[in-house]
Amino acid sequence: MLLPSLHLPPPKTPPPTPLYLKFRTSRHQNLRYLKAIGIIHPHTKPTNLPSPQTTNHLISTVNFLKSKGIHDQDFPGLAILCPELFAPDFDPSQIEHVFHFLISDLNATVQDFRGLIVNCPHILLSDVEYCLKPPAEYLKGLGVEKLNEPSKQKAFLLNARAKKLKEKIRFLRSRGLRFKEAAIFCARMPAIFGYNVDDNLRQKIEFLVEEMERELKDFPQYLGSVCIRGLSQGIGI
Repeated sequence: MLLPSLHLPPPKTPPPTPLYLKFRTSRHQNLRYLKAIGIIHPHTKPTNLPSPQTTNHLISTVNFLKSKGIHDQDFPGLAILCPELFAPDFDPSQIEHVFHFLISDLNATVQDFRGLIVNCPHILLSDVEYCLKPPAEYLKGLGVEKLNEPSKQKAFLLNARAKKLKEKIRFLRSRGLRFKEAAIFCARMPAIFGYNVDDNLRQKIEFLVEEMERELKDFPQYLGSVCIRGLSQGIGI
Protein backbone atom coordinates (compact mmCIF):
# COMPACT_ATOMS: atom_id res chain seq x y z
CA MET A 1 0.00 0.00 0.00
CA LEU A 2 1.42 3.32 -1.04
CA LEU A 3 1.69 6.01 1.55
CA PRO A 4 0.40 9.38 0.56
CA SER A 5 3.21 11.70 -0.47
CA LEU A 6 4.22 14.28 2.05
CA HIS A 7 4.05 17.84 0.81
CA LEU A 8 6.57 19.65 3.00
CA PRO A 9 6.72 23.43 2.71
CA PRO A 10 9.95 24.74 1.18
CA PRO A 11 12.54 25.92 3.70
CA LYS A 12 12.20 29.52 4.60
CA THR A 13 14.79 31.89 3.23
CA PRO A 14 16.63 33.59 6.10
CA PRO A 15 15.74 37.26 6.33
CA PRO A 16 18.34 39.65 4.94
CA THR A 17 20.73 41.12 7.44
CA PRO A 18 19.48 44.54 8.42
CA LEU A 19 21.57 47.36 7.01
CA TYR A 20 22.13 48.85 10.41
CA LEU A 21 23.97 45.70 11.50
CA LYS A 22 26.36 46.03 8.60
CA PHE A 23 26.91 49.64 9.49
CA ARG A 24 27.52 48.80 13.12
CA THR A 25 30.05 46.15 12.13
CA SER A 26 31.85 48.62 9.87
CA ARG A 27 31.91 51.23 12.63
CA HIS A 28 33.22 48.66 15.08
CA GLN A 29 36.10 47.86 12.72
CA ASN A 30 36.86 51.54 12.25
CA LEU A 31 36.88 52.16 15.99
CA ARG A 32 39.16 49.20 16.54
CA TYR A 33 41.54 50.54 13.87
CA LEU A 34 41.51 54.07 15.34
CA LYS A 35 42.35 52.60 18.74
CA ALA A 36 45.16 50.52 17.25
CA ILE A 37 46.86 53.56 15.72
CA GLY A 38 46.42 55.75 18.79
CA ILE A 39 43.77 58.17 17.60
CA ILE A 40 41.34 56.85 20.20
CA HIS A 41 42.55 55.72 23.61
CA PRO A 42 42.20 51.92 23.78
CA HIS A 43 40.40 52.07 27.12
CA THR A 44 37.82 54.65 26.12
CA LYS A 45 34.43 53.80 27.59
CA PRO A 46 31.75 52.86 25.03
CA THR A 47 29.69 55.86 26.09
CA ASN A 48 32.61 58.16 25.26
CA LEU A 49 33.38 56.76 21.82
CA PRO A 50 32.95 59.15 18.87
CA SER A 51 29.68 59.21 16.99
CA PRO A 52 29.37 57.36 13.68
CA GLN A 53 29.75 60.65 11.82
CA THR A 54 32.88 61.60 13.77
CA THR A 55 34.28 58.10 13.31
CA ASN A 56 33.90 58.36 9.55
CA HIS A 57 35.48 61.82 9.63
CA LEU A 58 38.50 60.49 11.55
CA ILE A 59 38.91 57.67 9.06
CA SER A 60 38.84 60.20 6.21
CA THR A 61 41.52 62.29 7.92
CA VAL A 62 43.70 59.23 8.50
CA ASN A 63 43.31 58.14 4.88
CA PHE A 64 44.22 61.63 3.68
CA LEU A 65 47.41 61.67 5.75
CA LYS A 66 48.30 58.15 4.66
CA SER A 67 47.92 59.24 1.05
CA LYS A 68 50.64 61.81 1.80
CA GLY A 69 53.07 59.21 3.11
CA ILE A 70 52.23 59.08 6.81
CA HIS A 71 52.46 55.54 8.24
CA ASP A 72 50.28 53.83 10.81
CA GLN A 73 53.11 53.93 13.36
CA ASP A 74 53.28 57.73 13.02
CA PHE A 75 49.74 58.41 14.21
CA PRO A 76 50.22 57.94 17.98
CA GLY A 77 52.80 60.73 18.00
CA LEU A 78 50.69 62.97 15.79
CA ALA A 79 47.68 62.48 18.04
CA ILE A 80 49.69 63.44 21.12
CA LEU A 81 51.65 66.36 19.67
CA CYS A 82 48.93 67.80 17.48
CA PRO A 83 45.45 66.61 18.49
CA GLU A 84 43.92 69.42 16.42
CA LEU A 85 44.48 67.24 13.35
CA PHE A 86 41.87 64.82 14.66
CA ALA A 87 39.27 67.28 15.84
CA PRO A 88 35.71 66.67 14.55
CA ASP A 89 35.74 69.97 12.67
CA PHE A 90 39.19 69.60 11.10
CA ASP A 91 39.16 69.75 7.30
CA PRO A 92 42.13 67.88 5.76
CA SER A 93 41.81 69.83 2.52
CA GLN A 94 42.93 72.95 4.41
CA ILE A 95 46.47 71.58 4.76
CA GLU A 96 46.90 70.57 1.13
CA HIS A 97 48.81 73.81 0.49
CA VAL A 98 51.40 72.85 3.14
CA PHE A 99 52.33 69.72 1.20
CA HIS A 100 52.49 71.79 -1.97
CA PHE A 101 54.89 74.19 -0.24
CA LEU A 102 57.14 71.35 0.98
CA ILE A 103 57.30 69.88 -2.50
CA SER A 104 57.56 73.02 -4.62
CA ASP A 105 59.63 75.30 -2.36
CA LEU A 106 61.83 72.77 -0.56
CA ASN A 107 61.96 69.96 -3.13
CA ALA A 108 60.92 67.58 -0.36
CA THR A 109 60.19 63.98 -1.22
CA VAL A 110 57.40 61.99 0.42
CA GLN A 111 59.93 60.55 2.84
CA ASP A 112 61.29 64.04 3.58
CA PHE A 113 58.02 65.64 4.52
CA ARG A 114 56.93 62.56 6.40
CA GLY A 115 59.95 63.04 8.67
CA LEU A 116 59.40 66.79 8.97
CA ILE A 117 55.75 66.33 9.91
CA VAL A 118 56.42 63.53 12.38
CA ASN A 119 59.05 65.68 14.10
CA CYS A 120 56.90 68.81 14.11
CA PRO A 121 53.24 68.11 13.27
CA HIS A 122 52.28 71.76 13.84
CA ILE A 123 53.90 72.52 10.48
CA LEU A 124 50.64 71.27 9.01
CA LEU A 125 48.67 73.95 10.85
CA SER A 126 50.99 76.82 9.94
CA ASP A 127 50.02 79.39 7.34
CA VAL A 128 52.26 78.97 4.32
CA GLU A 129 52.52 82.60 3.26
CA TYR A 130 52.92 84.15 6.73
CA CYS A 131 54.56 81.39 8.79
CA LEU A 132 56.43 78.89 6.59
CA LYS A 133 57.75 80.82 3.60
CA PRO A 134 59.37 83.76 5.48
CA PRO A 135 61.70 81.62 7.66
CA ALA A 136 62.48 79.29 4.76
CA GLU A 137 63.50 82.20 2.53
CA TYR A 138 65.46 83.87 5.34
CA LEU A 139 67.35 80.66 6.15
CA LYS A 140 68.15 80.09 2.50
CA GLY A 141 69.48 83.64 2.30
CA LEU A 142 71.82 82.90 5.22
CA GLY A 143 73.11 79.82 3.45
CA VAL A 144 71.39 77.16 5.55
CA GLU A 145 71.16 74.07 3.38
CA LYS A 146 68.99 70.97 3.22
CA LEU A 147 65.88 72.50 4.74
CA ASN A 148 64.01 69.45 3.45
CA GLU A 149 66.09 67.15 5.65
CA PRO A 150 63.68 65.04 7.75
CA SER A 151 65.24 65.91 11.11
CA LYS A 152 63.98 67.55 14.31
CA GLN A 153 66.34 70.48 13.79
CA LYS A 154 65.11 71.29 10.28
CA ALA A 155 61.50 70.78 11.31
CA PHE A 156 62.02 73.26 14.15
CA LEU A 157 63.63 75.81 11.83
CA LEU A 158 60.81 75.59 9.30
CA ASN A 159 58.22 76.15 12.00
CA ALA A 160 60.17 78.97 13.67
CA ARG A 161 59.17 82.55 13.08
CA ALA A 162 61.48 84.69 10.96
CA LYS A 163 61.45 87.33 13.70
CA LYS A 164 62.97 84.87 16.17
CA LEU A 165 65.64 83.79 13.68
CA LYS A 166 66.62 87.40 13.03
CA GLU A 167 67.00 88.01 16.76
CA LYS A 168 69.85 85.47 16.87
CA ILE A 169 71.62 87.19 13.99
CA ARG A 170 71.25 90.59 15.67
CA PHE A 171 72.65 89.17 18.89
CA LEU A 172 75.71 87.77 17.13
CA ARG A 173 76.27 91.10 15.43
CA SER A 174 76.02 92.84 18.79
CA ARG A 175 78.95 90.68 19.87
CA GLY A 176 81.19 92.06 17.13
CA LEU A 177 80.43 89.85 14.13
CA ARG A 178 79.63 91.28 10.75
CA PHE A 179 76.39 90.15 9.13
CA LYS A 180 78.21 87.80 6.77
CA GLU A 181 80.14 86.26 9.64
CA ALA A 182 76.96 85.77 11.66
CA ALA A 183 75.30 84.19 8.64
CA ILE A 184 78.21 81.78 8.20
CA PHE A 185 78.00 80.90 11.88
CA CYS A 186 74.34 79.98 11.62
CA ALA A 187 74.68 78.24 8.27
CA ARG A 188 77.39 75.99 9.70
CA MET A 189 75.62 75.45 13.02
CA PRO A 190 71.85 75.86 12.59
CA ALA A 191 71.44 74.55 16.14
CA ILE A 192 72.30 78.10 17.25
CA PHE A 193 68.75 79.11 16.34
CA GLY A 194 67.40 76.70 18.90
CA TYR A 195 69.23 78.18 21.88
CA ASN A 196 67.97 80.95 24.10
CA VAL A 197 70.12 84.09 24.04
CA ASP A 198 70.21 84.85 27.76
CA ASP A 199 70.21 81.29 29.08
CA ASN A 200 72.67 79.83 26.62
CA LEU A 201 74.34 81.83 23.85
CA ARG A 202 75.35 84.81 25.96
CA GLN A 203 76.96 82.57 28.60
CA LYS A 204 78.83 80.58 25.96
CA ILE A 205 80.22 83.70 24.32
CA GLU A 206 81.25 85.25 27.62
CA PHE A 207 83.00 82.05 28.62
CA LEU A 208 84.74 81.74 25.25
CA VAL A 209 85.84 85.36 24.99
CA GLU A 210 86.40 86.40 28.60
CA GLU A 211 87.42 83.19 30.35
CA MET A 212 89.23 81.43 27.54
CA GLU A 213 90.38 84.57 25.71
CA ARG A 214 89.43 83.26 22.30
CA GLU A 215 88.03 85.08 19.29
CA LEU A 216 84.35 84.36 18.73
CA LYS A 217 84.69 84.35 14.96
CA ASP A 218 87.24 81.53 15.13
CA PHE A 219 84.93 79.10 16.95
CA PRO A 220 81.46 79.03 15.39
CA GLN A 221 81.07 75.32 16.08
CA TYR A 222 81.15 75.81 19.84
CA LEU A 223 78.05 77.95 19.92
CA GLY A 224 76.29 74.76 18.84
CA SER A 225 77.61 72.87 21.85
CA VAL A 226 74.99 71.72 24.30
CA CYS A 227 76.72 73.31 27.29
CA ILE A 228 79.79 75.27 28.32
CA ARG A 229 81.51 72.09 29.50
CA GLY A 230 81.22 70.69 25.98
CA LEU A 231 82.65 73.94 24.66
CA SER A 232 85.73 73.81 26.90
CA GLN A 233 86.35 70.16 26.16
CA GLY A 234 86.11 70.82 22.43
CA ILE A 235 88.78 73.52 22.61
CA GLY A 236 91.01 71.25 24.62
CA ILE A 237 90.87 72.77 28.07
